[in-house]
Formats: sequence, C-alpha cells, structure tokens
Amino acid sequence: MSLTEIVRFALRGLSANKLRSALTMLGILIGVAAVILLVAVGNGSAQAIADRISALGTNTLTVMSTSRGTSGGGLTMKVADALDDPVLAPDVTSVSPVVNTSATLTYEGSDHDVGSFVGTTPGWFGASNFPVRTGALFTDDDEAQARRVVVIGQTVAEELFPGVDPIGRQVTAGGALFTVVGVLAGKSSSGFSDTNDTAVAPISAVRQVLAGYGTLSSILVEARDSDRVDAAESQIATILGQKMPAGSDGTTAYRIQNASQLLATQTETADTFTTLLGAVAAISLLVGGIGITNIMLVTVTERTREIGIRKALGAPRRVVLSQFLIEATLLSVIGGGLGVAAALIGSRFEVVGVRPVVVPSSVALALGVSVLIGLFFGGLPAARAARLRPIDALRYE
Repeated sequence: MSLTEIVRFALRGLSANKLRSALTMLGILIGVAAVILLVAVGNGSAQAIADRISALGTNTLTVMSTSRGTSGGGLTMKVADALDDPVLAPDVTSVSPVVNTSATLTYEGSDHDVGSFVGTTPGWFGASNFPVRTGALFTDDDEAQARRVVVIGQTVAEELFPGVDPIGRQVTAGGALFTVVGVLAGKSSSGFSDTNDTAVAPISAVRQVLAGYGTLSSILVEARDSDRVDAAESQIATILGQKMPAGSDGTTAYRIQNASQLLATQTETADTFTTLLGAVAAISLLVGGIGITNIMLVTVTERTREIGIRKALGAPRRVVLSQFLIEATLLSVIGGGLGVAAALIGSRFEVVGVRPVVVPSSVALALGVSVLIGLFFGGLPAARAARLRPIDALRYE
C-alpha cells in the first residue's frame, strides 16, 4: 500500500468521527495559539520598554535623590550647575535640572489633567530626544526671565485644542496663564502610560507657579557620546560626592541611573518573562497531546475488527502502524495550523495594553512541537493497533 493510500485511509478514519476529531484538534489549536500569542505579548512588552528607554537616549544619565541621604539636602540648582563643569566633567554635554509635577490645564472651559508637567531648561529636549513638531521650543532667555510659556505633548493638544492650532493660545495652570509656543512630536507609548500626555515649561516659571522652590525631582545629564557614558558617570559621581557627601551610615544622598544599563537590565528581565509565559502556554500543548492519546486509544478499540480484517487480508504491521500514526499527526498538524492562524489574528489586537509582536521562531517552534506531539502521543495507540493478532481482532465485539 502506497503512502498516498495510507493518508487517504487516515483521512477517512478522521472524517468518520468529525466532532471527536474537531474537539481533539481544538486542544492543539488552543495550545499552539497560546504559545505564539503569549510569547508575542512578552516580546511586545519588552520592545515597548526598550523603545521608551532608547527614546530617552542611551547616552543619558539621570541623577535622583534618595530618601536615605541626610547630609546632602537633596538635589538643588547649585548641584546641577556644579555638574555642568567642562573641567571636572569634560564628557558631559548638557545638564538639565528637572522639576516634575502634575497640573490641570484649562482652555476656554475645557480641562485636562496632565500627569507630567515638567519644569526644565531648553537642553532637556535634546537630551531626552523629544523634538518639537510644530511651533518652537522655549529659549534660555525664557528660562532666565521666568516667562510663562509651555510646550505641550500631542495628547494635551488633542484634548484641549481639537481642530484648533494651539500655537499662541493661552492655557491656565495653577491659576497662572501659560502661552503655548510649541507641540512636541509624538512618541510611542507602552500602554501603561501615555508619553505624549505631558507639558514642558521653563523651570523658573514652574517653580514660581506650581512646584515651589524645594529640591529638584531629578537632573538629566547627557554624555558627549554613548561610548563615554561610563566616564561621564564617574565624573559626575565625583562631583556629587563633594556636593552631597554620604551620611554617617555610609549611604549616599543620590542615585545615578544609567540608561544603557537600565536597557540591558530591562531586556534581560523581559526575556525571562517571555520564557516564563511560553513555558506556561506549553502546558496546554501537553494537555492537547494527552487528548490525542486518549482519542486514538478509543479509535483503536472501536476499529479492532477492521484491523483484524485488514491483517487477515495481508496488511503488514507497518501499514497499520503508519495509518494510525498519520491520523494522530494529521490531528496535531491541522490543529497547529489553525492555532497559528488564530494567533496571527489575535496579534492584531492589544492584549492588556500591549501590542503583541509575533516572533517567527515561536511559530516554527510551535508547529514543530505540534508535529512531534502527534508522533509521540500517537505512537502508543498506533503500536497497540499494529500488535493486534488477526484472530484476536476478528473475535473482538
């Protein structure tokens, strides 16, 4: 008997119990789709985090105050000015003090709560890789004169100025009027927070109206080159050690966050998370394989007399073995193919706020595993069918 005839007999056997075959394939479909889709979610989450960190720039350092530091008095404008020293910190290109607060912007009766109202200097835009789309940025003179001008993100512009050019309009924040001078270019968001829901104004004006004259939220430092980030970090650590000495218990009053190191750490964490998701989803594939074994054992039992007749007519053992192996494999292959289709359709939608990114290797792996499951879990029923003696099979009722 040729391979084509064996496949034809296998398909006929599957079609004889359409509902049972469909339910068995459903188990494989769910397993394959779960593996591909969950790996895609993990990969999409990792890519979103990496994009946000890379958008900030891998040649940036963020200096933050720690609550444990007692002797440094927190980050101040004097500390920021000290870091902008071409002699002590030659690898530092720009230093941007940052005050971050929240505010409600109002325009002609419309309100919008901005979660990130940033007070900083003009150098912040270049260091954070946040260019302006329309209008202009505020200037050093605006910052020196504490002019109440603001650059808004795209989300703020869409909420407060639908269908209207916001440039030159005045919004109210903290009871003071700010003139919109620019709209920032859009950035992709991870789904957990909206990067474009922001407003940026001169730090002098923000401290005067909203934040007060306390300590800074952070200081953004831009290194001269991505290869000089470590050198710049060492230089600013030396300066900070002088301006903000450690406490009596040895703890420092500051923390330096390296964007490139943060990216590497986040990538490693995301890879572990993706692997865990894939492993959890693979359990459903195992359950589907057990379902194939169960169904094929039932099929062998139901077709015992048929097997006896075929063997009595001269069908060799390998033909019987091949037929049932092919039946099991077809169940897993068809179910796996439908699972891939379901996963590709599902990846077009956001899952828990994350846009899934399908990894081609996960598709190939899931399909390969589904084929192996068909061969492995179909092997026991096929071997049982092939071992049946014709006389015992013919007597079976």
